[in-house]
Amino acid sequence: MEIHPSLWTMLIANLLHKEVHDLLLVDHLIAVGLVTITLLLLAIVVRAKISLIPGRLQQVIELVVTALINMLEENIGKEGRKYLPLVGTLAFFIFTANFLGMVPGFSAATGNFNTTVACALIVFLYYNYLGLREHGPGYLKHFTGPIPWLAPLMLPIEIIGHLARPFSLGVRLFGNIGGEHLVSAVFYSMIPILLPVPLMILGLFAAVLQTFVFIMLTQVYIAGALAHDH
Repeated sequence: MEIHPSLWTMLIANLLHKEVHDLLLVDHLIAVGLVTITLLLLAIVVRAKISLIPGRLQQVIELVVTALINMLEENIGKEGRKYLPLVGTLAFFIFTANFLGMVPGFSAATGNFNTTVACALIVFLYYNYLGLREHGPGYLKHFTGPIPWLAPLMLPIEIIGHLARPFSLGVRLFGNIGGEHLVSAVFYSMIPILLPVPLMILGLFAAVLQTFVFIMLTQVYIAGALAHDH
């Protein structure tokens, strides 16, 4: 949901001697690339400055990682820490994408449906893989319910419900971030001087909130796939 291409898309179009509208369809890919580069640079800087007496940046990263580990252990159990690589990557990627969308000249990668659905599909494939690895063929019992004679009814309902998860995850993130940036753009054009400050504060809150919702649902899906009480 991008009204205008980002400054970076226009710059790349100029470098490639192409019209800007020729790159509109890949504007979100350029945004994803910028998010990836930003996170790689952040990782390099943090790794180079790791010490027993952490600086401010290291303290922030450690605080976020500790919070993620606590969430994983609370929602999944003592083994939750092992899923930090996926959940942590999604958390940093989604927040950074949301945040960069607030910076002039950038567009939000998560303001495009393709990006959010790609993230949701990764979650969908991963938690089903974990379920099959944990339970083997018995994972199918998660779809049939606890009452055998209701299995023919429960199976299609459960399958439809699981197939709807990546769609709902993707639409929720896309709708909230895309809608927030659309509304902000409208107000910026109307009152460009004082209004952007409170809108940016609200935008930052939305960026954190939508990141939290996405990774929380991811943990719920993983916990459900691993559960043995079905």
